[in-house]
Amino acid sequence: MGDMTKYPYPPCHFVWDCDRSECCFDPKIQVRVRWPELVGQNGEKAKAVIEKDNALVTVILIKVGKEYGLPVFCCNRVYVYINDKDNVVQEPMVG
Repeated sequence: MGDMTKYPYPPCHFVWDCDRSECCFDPKIQVRVRWPELVGQNGEKAKAVIEKDNALVTVILIKVGKEYGLPVFCCNRVYVYINDKDNVVQEPMVG
């Protein structure tokens, strides 16, 4: 499956009966899981916003068409897909 050492984020934290962002966290702790307002924004700035809003996740910037994230749902990860101009091209969300 390739060299996994290039991925700087921690191992995936699974919630076995969870397959969508909203079921990852206890509703009592009130952390954000989606950031639709970041579409079109700079990727690094989006990363900073997400990390401030939800300290329980690791944010990974992914260049569309050049890099790929792992196709596994993870409750401690947010992929932020960016274009060649480093702008967010789809809604970032936990998973």
